[in-house]
Amino acid sequence: MEPEALITEAEAAFAAAQTPAALENEKARFLGKGGSLTELLKGLGRLEPELKRSLGARINAAKLRIEEALQRRREQLAQLEMEARLAAEAIDVTLPGRVAAAGGIHPILQTWIRIEEIFGSIGFDVADGPEIETDWYNFSALNNPEDHPARSMQDTFYVDAADADGKPLLLRTHTSPMQVRYARRNAPPLRVIAPGRTYRVDSDATHSPMFHQVEGLWIDENVSFADLKGVYTDFLRRFFESDDLQVRFRPSYFPFTEPSAEIDMMFTSGPRKGRWLEISGAGQVHPDVVRNFGLDPERHIGFAFGSGLERLTMLRYGVADLRLFFEGDLRFLAQFNR
Repeated sequence: MEPEALITEAEAAFAAAQTPAALENEKARFLGKGGSLTELLKGLGRLEPELKRSLGARINAAKLRIEEALQRRREQLAQLEMEARLAAEAIDVTLPGRVAAAGGIHPILQTWIRIEEIFGSIGFDVADGPEIETDWYNFSALNNPEDHPARSMQDTFYVDAADADGKPLLLRTHTSPMQVRYARRNAPPLRVIAPGRTYRVDSDATHSPMFHQVEGLWIDENVSFADLKGVYTDFLRRFFESDDLQVRFRPSYFPFTEPSAEIDMMFTSGPRKGRWLEISGAGQVHPDVVRNFGLDPERHIGFAFGSGLERLTMLRYGVADLRLFFEGDLRFLAQFNR
């Protein structure tokens, strides 16, 4: 066969190939080791030198033309494959776009931020500390006796590790240890709140094994129970954005304060009118606790309080079941970020 005829035949064969695999098979038929063009080259050895040179040149020219035709068909098939993929994966640009929803702040964290803003505006610092505590900071420094029920495993989560005294570490049961930690690092006057996570073995509609508290402390040379009443009453009115509430202090008992009080509040208007609700525990800091601060109780005096962030959030938004805050239902959580 003449080299020029092979060019025509190869171009037709390549054009008829509809897939890359079929095209490579046609390539082998013309350019492979047993292909038509290769057979022509093998026959050159039997020819006279002059004819050999002439025919060899024509065969080489034909090989270049066939290789060019092969490359063009490869590019065509690749383009056809790309167009087919684009058609199959086409995007309807007339459809509305998928907009990523904006995140929101959890209602408990909103309460946390609000409390920091309120107390920060009257000169209170914000302190943070470890959630895994020692027995001394969590209990002993706060005047809790060795046989106090809170030290039992029925009430407290213990960690499989011990402190320097050989007592097991624990997940803090309140943020009150921050009273001691902050006081031992700072000089009076001390005005600080310590919001954070706490842990107790408890779970129902109004209690959770993990919950949030805010601890408040004001220590100076002349801080009275009247200051506690004024500061906390003002805090509640600012937090709930209402003057239509009453606050009362009921005598109570806590190891770390003396005298101690439960703080209750009652709305005087609206759907929650007329019902007293427990909000916080508070009192004058016990002299023994002041000593554990490294201070002289004859000179330094003050008050402390502890409030649950979940309780405040539930009252602010009218939520009856604490567990709703932790179930992750976006339909519930989204309503607090509108």
